[in-house]
Amino acid sequence: MLKLYHSPQTRSSRMVWLLEEIGAPYEIEYLDIRAEGGLPESYRAIHPLKKVPALQHDGEIVTESAAICLYLSDAFPAAGLGPRVGEAGRGAYLSWLAYYAGVVEPALMVKAVGATGFSPLSAAWGDPELMIKRLEDTLSAGPYVLGERFTTVDVLIGSTFQWAGRLLPKTEAVEAYKSRLMSRPAFLRSLEKDAA
Repeated sequence: MLKLYHSPQTRSSRMVWLLEEIGAPYEIEYLDIRAEGGLPESYRAIHPLKKVPALQHDGEIVTESAAICLYLSDAFPAAGLGPRVGEAGRGAYLSWLAYYAGVVEPALMVKAVGATGFSPLSAAWGDPELMIKRLEDTLSAGPYVLGERFTTVDVLIGSTFQWAGRLLPKTEAVEAYKSRLMSRPAFLRSLEKDAA
């Protein structure tokens, strides 16, 4: 059984979307990260930093969004949400998962706080504007990040429009991508569960 530890209207919302895309039965344990004092100390047994999302599956606990994406795409290959080991496109898939976690989110956070130019904070991932250009160029080339195939990378990138949309460009390619993702039945179902 799959169990998602989730706080609505946070970045863990994308995991509800991903689980809807997979279509396997799952349950959600709703948590309130905004409660006074944060999550209870007992939650450290699930996530040592008391963060969401976290996923429990057959005794395994997986944390961090990119890791959950990889774990679920490998655990449920019939969903077709990520190239399998040895399949063409696996390298690009893994690269984008790592790029999202190591570059996209940190660069957007730097941009959100208004940092510009070289900064020790951004030295590891580079210029946020170059990251945005790479994203725009990629979305201009195909309907999804990996071209014709929708993958968990699109869940990560697509969810960015929910929490950091104001930081991203509104080009024709980006808006078309956003529209494609936000009209997916699994995404729409996830919105209903996230509002619960």
